[in-house]
Amino acid sequence: MSVRIPSYRLHKASGQAIVTLGGHDRYLGLFGSPASHSEYERLLAEWLSNGRRASTSAQAGTLTVSELLSGYLDFAERYYSRNGKPTGEYAAMRDAVKPVRELYGRTLVRDFGPMALKAVRERMVQNGLSRKYINTRTNRVRRVFKWGVENELAPASILDGLKAVAPLKKGRTEAPETDPIRPVPIEHVEAVLQHVSRQVAAMIQLQLLSGMRPGEVVLLRPCDVDRSGPTWVYQPAFHKTDYRDIERTIFFGPKSREILLPWLDRPSENYCFSPAEAMVERAAAKRAARKTKVTPSQAARRPKATPKRPARERYYRDSYRRAIAYGIKKAAVPYWHPHQLRHTCGTRVRAEYGLDIAQVILGHQTASVTQVYAEADRRRAIQVVGEIG
Repeated sequence: MSVRIPSYRLHKASGQAIVTLGGHDRYLGLFGSPASHSEYERLLAEWLSNGRRASTSAQAGTLTVSELLSGYLDFAERYYSRNGKPTGEYAAMRDAVKPVRELYGRTLVRDFGPMALKAVRERMVQNGLSRKYINTRTNRVRRVFKWGVENELAPASILDGLKAVAPLKKGRTEAPETDPIRPVPIEHVEAVLQHVSRQVAAMIQLQLLSGMRPGEVVLLRPCDVDRSGPTWVYQPAFHKTDYRDIERTIFFGPKSREILLPWLDRPSENYCFSPAEAMVERAAAKRAARKTKVTPSQAARRPKATPKRPARERYYRDSYRRAIAYGIKKAAVPYWHPHQLRHTCGTRVRAEYGLDIAQVILGHQTASVTQVYAEADRRRAIQVVGEIG
């Protein structure tokens, strides 16, 4: 995204240098003087770091909430991006601030306090969002005002007030609770494997064996897999916590290697699992299963040079989930989503090999996160209590 840099100019009437930032002219001193150039560089640096908006303490008194949200979203579109494209966090921020704009867009930033935040939160409750998701969205709203304080667009006292708003507590709000993510029964997985493409089936099996996240398996490329040892090591180019400089390492044992090996016979930087490849295979299978001959007009058809929805070279989390949902419908089993495969793997490893090993395999930084995979331990405890009376 190119950014037009406001120019250093001469104001003929006064002989001063001038620059226009955010629709306001800023005088810099005598045109051509070193001091005016220094002032220009300082104001320009503040303007760029503040999302191409002027940053002054005085502005905090007249800025509306809607203007603050616009400035933050300009910043977030660049900050929450990967390979030049906004990430899911940017979309989540846009959704989080919608009720703020609807209820308080014309309110001055300085007048947005704890009661306003609680009113925004109540709108989320009325919209039917779950308690945990509302707390997450409320924290995103606080993040907007924290950015405003950091860039002198909001007084620091506002952030202190917003921090005083306690999160919604379980059992003390009308917001519904979400069911915890459970492991998916293996028999349901095996039923689905019969109704999805080879590519999707391989990704499902790899997730079950390695505990990968859906976003990690769809990014798998030959160049990211170290095959020098008996246990292969996969380090995704991108992953959930890479912005924290945390390294993610995934291990492939004998069964995983056997599943993955056929998908490594391609250029090293190509994705292993391609929807475009799956589409070609599906079309070939349909042709082979035809009971009637292809008509001359059909045989003469050529693929469109610019189709409206060309097949992508890799799966995304949503397309992977939809492919599994298609298989679930065909198999007529209860719905499950790909993240449950990670829980299935984590539960088994946690039960058979202990918390420490599960923590390493799943890539958790703290053992408390891995504790959620204790479903098998709970079932075992119930069994033991039943045996000992």
